[in-house]
Amino acid sequence: MGNLAERLRAFSTNRWLVFVAAMWLQSMAGIGYLFGAISPVVKAALGYNQRQVAALGIAKDLGDCVGFLAGTLSAMLPAWAMLLIGAVQNFLGYGWLWLIVTKQAPALPLSMMCVLIFVGTNGETYFNTTSLVTCIQNFPKSRGPTVGILKGFAGLSSAILTQLYAVLHTPDHATLVFMVAVGPSLVALGLMFVIRPVGGHRQVRPSDKNSFMFIYSICLLLASYLVGVMLVQDFLNLSDNVVTSLTVILFILLISPIAIPVTLSFFSKTEYPSPTEEALLSEALKGEASTSQEKEDQPELILSEVEEEKSKEIDSLPPSERRRRIADLQAKLVQAAARGGVRIRSRPHRGENFTLMQALVKADFWLIWLSLLLGSGSGLTVIDNLGQMSQAAGFQDAHNFVSLTSIWNFLGRVGGGYFSEIIVRERAYPRHIALALAQILMAAGHFLFAMAWPGTMYMGTFLVGLGYGAHWAIVPAAVSELFGVKHFGAMYNFLTVANPTGSLIFSGLIASNFYDYEAEKQAHRHQSSVLPSPRLLHGLGLLSDGPLKCEGAVCFVVSSLIMSVFCVMGAGLSLLIVHRTKRVYSRLYRSSVR
Repeated sequence: MGNLAERLRAFSTNRWLVFVAAMWLQSMAGIGYLFGAISPVVKAALGYNQRQVAALGIAKDLGDCVGFLAGTLSAMLPAWAMLLIGAVQNFLGYGWLWLIVTKQAPALPLSMMCVLIFVGTNGETYFNTTSLVTCIQNFPKSRGPTVGILKGFAGLSSAILTQLYAVLHTPDHATLVFMVAVGPSLVALGLMFVIRPVGGHRQVRPSDKNSFMFIYSICLLLASYLVGVMLVQDFLNLSDNVVTSLTVILFILLISPIAIPVTLSFFSKTEYPSPTEEALLSEALKGEASTSQEKEDQPELILSEVEEEKSKEIDSLPPSERRRRIADLQAKLVQAAARGGVRIRSRPHRGENFTLMQALVKADFWLIWLSLLLGSGSGLTVIDNLGQMSQAAGFQDAHNFVSLTSIWNFLGRVGGGYFSEIIVRERAYPRHIALALAQILMAAGHFLFAMAWPGTMYMGTFLVGLGYGAHWAIVPAAVSELFGVKHFGAMYNFLTVANPTGSLIFSGLIASNFYDYEAEKQAHRHQSSVLPSPRLLHGLGLLSDGPLKCEGAVCFVVSSLIMSVFCVMGAGLSLLIVHRTKRVYSRLYRSSVR
């Protein structure tokens, strides 16, 4: 009994349990990507035109990307409190929206509707921040795979929620809004005491690599399965029992990663660090905590070059002796710096730690920001307008395209992080070369949307979704390499503002205006040709007192071509970043390619 109680305790504090729980939370947290599916419902219920829908989309983008408050509170509040705040915001914003759409609450002015969308979607920033910060603390030596997998599941969430919606077999599309309000909030509340720091730095095991590979396999299998399910449901009329069975299999795939903490806790020999290593880890942790505030007020010393030039004799020393010698060397360098014997640069160079204000005066930072704006902003415009784009192309149901784009977004994040890591590790070459390729693919996708050839909706969503996802795997990693990780949170939050800024330009000013212009032209054309039949015009939704609808490729042809051109410009900026940072990457990764 005592052994079982000990293993249960080990299971409850296993960092892989926290990671799997964070994956489940993220699989429900990407609610912003469902806007393309719920916007037609809101537009029809409230009688909005496309400009008003675009305003709601911009409010959603701001709520999804502006996480300054969540980032600040994450250092002050426990994880459960962060998840509670996110759950309340999500339920309040989208729950009220559901009441308005179903006529159970009076409609609000457009400005207040934007506030509701902002508040509801901003709950996602608390889910994302808590998951990422907690898991990075538990996996300090595996940040790349950890962030990539979590962000990938956030990208898959709209496909997962859409599949759950298909099980309900309801013709009421407002039910999807209700699912967005309730689903993520319930999952966050259910996991609020599981997702937390558990001293993961003490749980490093040789089997960690295999565990990550198992989760990567599940991710790819899950994405492939969802693609197959969505395509089958799109082309075939499946029975309710078959749809339910397909969703049960989806749940099994989502739950399967729990096998890792179960196996490690109950069916494997527990491996603990030796007493000496445990003491050294404790001392190191205490030392870092006690001196963290002091380091903020001291000039920074870069010791990476000293570590790169250490001799083979140092490598042969026991870990404890090696740590002691490094600590002695650090103490000597600090003393020498205090006496003026070591020259300390007042301004950091690229590859070292910058503050946000220091980064804002660097041309490379703004080039990255502009490239992100052009690429991800145009991709987000497609995601937000998929409902209207699919309807204009003759498809009645936009849910499948929203789900497929979610899956391509996931694959773009996983693939972008994986291949860009190969580029920097094996070639010591700037990872922005991978982003340039992704932006060229997005340009091709926008061009296909403009041409509206048969099947281009599927190919266009594939290319745009893939490229959009790659941005959020490549750009954060590149910024952390060029400007350091010490103040990465502030810089990352500033970079995410490029997303709603791009959406404001491409969706709010370009796509929506062209859409409404063409819709008004079609309405006047129908009105002049069928003057004796106003009832018919009302039925078609073409009169000016109802929501205008545009049909055909003409609705988005100009805006798609404009976004294609801007993606090419974004690729040019990415290549300029590559040219400017070649030497930096060569210096940072020269030892890994020897």
